[in-house]
Amino acid sequence: MSGKTSTPRKVNNGIVAAVCLAFFTGMVGMAYAAVPLYKMFCQVTGYGGTTQRAERQYAGRVLDRELTIRFDANTNGIPWQFEPVARSVTIKIGATAQAHYSATNKFDTPITGRASFNVQPEMAGAYFNKVECFCFTDTTLKPGETLDMPVVFYVDPDIVNVPELKDLKTITLSYTMFPVEKKQPVASSAPAAGGTNKISNSEASLGG
Repeated sequence: MSGKTSTPRKVNNGIVAAVCLAFFTGMVGMAYAAVPLYKMFCQVTGYGGTTQRAERQYAGRVLDRELTIRFDANTNGIPWQFEPVARSVTIKIGATAQAHYSATNKFDTPITGRASFNVQPEMAGAYFNKVECFCFTDTTLKPGETLDMPVVFYVDPDIVNVPELKDLKTITLSYTMFPVEKKQPVASSAPAAGGTNKISNSEASLGG
């Protein structure tokens, strides 16, 4: 009698285990996908202070209203001196402006960096448009090298139509520079045909 009931119970336990495993796998996959999807959402909507990459170089109209743009710079895990050349600039809404950051590699080997960015207040991110920016690409600096890093931007005139930003006087543009880890090629351990490993020309020249 007990033998007859144990088989269905084992089947049920197996189904429960399979469902739990599938659920866990799905949750892990969603966690990995959430980061790029959230980043895309922020870039499209300006949510979280994410600035917009401008599709055109000019706003099309300039308003007779000024804003002060403040510039902030931070580093995270990268031995660079990274700072804005000027701490702030006053512009008219809709006018294209240019600012400069400076980066110096303080380490004794070349290092590649990448900048993340946002603006404060966060709601202004949807109206802060970057025409050109060093944050669009990775930057590699040799030991001791200093690089001027420009950013060209404008504030969309539609920002004045946002009730929550009607009294806005200042926008802060902030960058954080991170190191970019270069992926190392994975060497194959499989032997070549004939059961012997071939030695590359570079290894032979080194006496290896």
